[in-house]
Amino acid sequence: MTDELNEPLGLNEPLEPRPARPRGKRTKSVVAALLLCGAGGAALLLSLRDPQAGQPVAVARIEMVEPPPAPAPASVPMERASVTETDKRADEIADIEKRSGVKVTRVGGGELPGALIIRLDEQHTALAPAPDKRLVEKGRSGPLPKIGADGAKPMEVYARPATISARLPAGAPRIALVVGGVGLNAQLTASAIDELPGAVTLALAPYGADPESVAAKARDRGHEILLQAPMEPYDYPRENPGPHTLLTTRGAGLEDLHWLMSRFSGYIGMVNYLGAQFTADETALTPTLTDIAGRGLLFLDDGTSPRSLVATLAPRLALSAARADVAIDAGASGEAMEKALTQIEALARRNGQAIVTAGALPQTMTRLARFARELERKGIALVPLSALASRIEDKEARAGKWK
Repeated sequence: MTDELNEPLGLNEPLEPRPARPRGKRTKSVVAALLLCGAGGAALLLSLRDPQAGQPVAVARIEMVEPPPAPAPASVPMERASVTETDKRADEIADIEKRSGVKVTRVGGGELPGALIIRLDEQHTALAPAPDKRLVEKGRSGPLPKIGADGAKPMEVYARPATISARLPAGAPRIALVVGGVGLNAQLTASAIDELPGAVTLALAPYGADPESVAAKARDRGHEILLQAPMEPYDYPRENPGPHTLLTTRGAGLEDLHWLMSRFSGYIGMVNYLGAQFTADETALTPTLTDIAGRGLLFLDDGTSPRSLVATLAPRLALSAARADVAIDAGASGEAMEKALTQIEALARRNGQAIVTAGALPQTMTRLARFARELERKGIALVPLSALASRIEDKEARAGKWK
C-alpha cells in the first residue's frame, strides 16, 4: 500500500531519461537570450540617461528679475541714468515728473514695461499754476488775461524766477534767449521744450490742435512763455502770417487781438511775429499796446524792424517792454549763426545784458541748446526774458540782425 502521506503521488517514480538536444540548437538559444538581455540593458541605460523618458513632461521657465533701483534724488545732478520699469503705471511716471522735475523718456516711445532714460539736466524750477483764477476774465472768444483785484499781474505771477548760479560772480552779465515758433511742429516743439534749459523763454504760436496743452508742457518743464502774435508785414497779403493777423486796416479794433489772447493761458506777455508794417503804424499799434499793458502783460519787440515804434510808445503807455539786441534770421547759415552768437556774448559783456530771438528750426535747435548750456562756464548767466524786460527808451532800442 502506498504511503501517500510520506511518499506523495509520483515522488518515488523513476525519472525517464530526457532525450539529448542537439548542441547547435542549445548554443543558438543561449545567444538569443544574451541578445535579449543586452537589448534590455541598453534600454535601461537609455532610460537612465533621459530621466523624462516615458513620463509626462511639463516645462516651466523661471527667470530671476531684479527690482528696479530707487530713483536718484532730484537734488543730485546727473546727466543720464538708465533704469528698467516693470510695473508702474504711466500716471505714476507723470506724477514723478511733475513733483521732481525729472523728465522720463521712454526709449522708442513704447508702452510700459520698457527701458527708460531719466534725465536730470538742471535744478527744477516750478512755475505758478496756470490759469490763476485771479488773472482771468471772460471774453467773446474765450478767457482773457487781466490784472487781479489784488494788483497781481500775469507777467509777474507766471514768470520764471531768475536764479543766478552761486558759481558766477556778482554782477555777471546776463543773456535772455527767446525761441519762437513753438507749437507749429510736434517734433521741434518737443525738442524745444525738452532739450533747451528751463531758463530759455519760449514763444508759442496761437495755432495748432491744442496750444493749451503745449503751453502747459512748456511751463511744466520750467519755461516761461510768450504769446507770439502775427502782425502785418509790408508785403501783406502776399506774405500772410496766418488767421487773425493784426492789421493796420482794422484801426482800433481789438477783436483779433483778443482771439489770439484766448488761445492758451499762462503767458507773461506777447512778442510780434513779422509785423514791420503794423509796428510802424502808431494809429494801429497804440490801442494794441494799451490793451496789453492794461492786462498786466509785457511786450517783446523781436528786433527785426528798425522802424518799430514800440520803444517810443512803451514809456507813454506804462508798458513793460524789451527789444531784442540780436535776431537770428531763420535762414542763417552755420557761419552766420556763430557770428551772431559771438556778437551776443560781446554785447552782454559790454552792456551787462543782451536779448536774442531765434526760431525753433532744425538747423538752429542743437546749436542754441549748446550755446545756452555753455554760458555759465563762460561767466554769463542765462535768465528768462522777464528778468530783463523794463520800460525802455529809444536809445536802448537798437538791435542787430544777422543773415
